[in-house]
Amino acid sequence: MSINSIFQFLVPKDKKFFPLFEEASSNLIELASNLHEAVNLPLKEREVLFQKIDELEQKGEDITRQTNLELSRNFITPFDREDIHTLITSIDNVADYLHGASSRMKLYQVDKITKSIRKMTEINLEACQNIDSAVKELRNLKNFKVIKDACSRINKLENKSDNVYNKAVFEIFENETDAKNIIKYKEVLSVLESATDKCKSVANILESISVKHS
Repeated sequence: MSINSIFQFLVPKDKKFFPLFEEASSNLIELASNLHEAVNLPLKEREVLFQKIDELEQKGEDITRQTNLELSRNFITPFDREDIHTLITSIDNVADYLHGASSRMKLYQVDKITKSIRKMTEINLEACQNIDSAVKELRNLKNFKVIKDACSRINKLENKSDNVYNKAVFEIFENETDAKNIIKYKEVLSVLESATDKCKSVANILESISVKHS
């Protein structure tokens, strides 16, 4: 048992880091929800949601910054300092990629949203919801199964995202004749696929933390 773990028995229950983790994961759901809603709207109606996504991405960065600030201020932490930093950074990475997809759709003026893009935003939303479920269980690290099951679902969603992405890219090159559109759609799909990869990274970290403390 590490010195940090021993100290946990001697100090009050953490009131700083867990709320920040939960705020970050809740923010992630809101961001993914807005993105999924946006791709189901006509081009002119997406702007308000894209603006909201910009704000949520900035909020995520603020939460990450606050978490790292708390790390520098507090000697005692609920689990390893490196794990805290890695977890909050990995959640922020998901937000960055979802925001990146939104930014590219806005920048490239992607008018027609394909079924594949809609499906990938749906997959990312579901993955973020599972991240949130697992993060909320960090307060009680004895409940390993809940975290493990959520992480397992995220891994399956990442595999599903890969399949959707590969099929979508094939169809783009098979059916699209405009080189500009090929670049636009492939870029958006690639960022969405990377977002799901980052969700899997969060799952790996959550599972590692739960194993260490179960």
